[in-house]
Amino acid sequence: MAHPIINALAAIALIASLFLSSSHASSDVPFIVAHKKATLSRINSAAERVSVTIDIYNQGTSTAYDVSLTDDGWPSDSFSLISGSTTKSWEKLDAGGILSHTFELEANTKGVFAGEPAVIKFRVPTKAALQEALSTPILPLDVLADRPPEKKFEWAKRLLAKYGSLISVISIIVLFIYLVATPSKSSTKGSKKRR
Repeated sequence: MAHPIINALAAIALIASLFLSSSHASSDVPFIVAHKKATLSRINSAAERVSVTIDIYNQGTSTAYDVSLTDDGWPSDSFSLISGSTTKSWEKLDAGGILSHTFELEANTKGVFAGEPAVIKFRVPTKAALQEALSTPILPLDVLADRPPEKKFEWAKRLLAKYGSLISVISIIVLFIYLVATPSKSSTKGSKKRR
């Protein structure tokens, strides 16, 4: 379930990073931009999973080394880690390269959760200290929200909305074939009189 606002924010962040990377190009350093997104999937009425993906882009002109990702903004009393890890490290991220990391959580409590940005640390050969970058935050997640039950025949309404004209044409053809193929009452009466 992609949110248009998240996609727009990601696009703005990437465009801004392109403009900023041109100013960093003269200094020959990595420029890290990270986009964090989360999607909810309902397992049953009492369980919901959160799939988190973090994409890391190097928009700079040189390689970033010892790249590490930490996303510890998920409280353990509200979420349980199902698969993957909230931390990850890579040896390097070349200029123009992309790294991606995904993990899955299960929600333990109901409510609205606003996630914090993930932290990305990396080393630049010309500097002794580790550099730090933050990912985009995620929009608030309404975990285990009450959803209205799907109405009966809702699927039929969607089907009619999508294929309504095709169903109408098929119905008319079937009705025409029925009228042509079945004998009329007047012709059956005439055949009985002749006997």
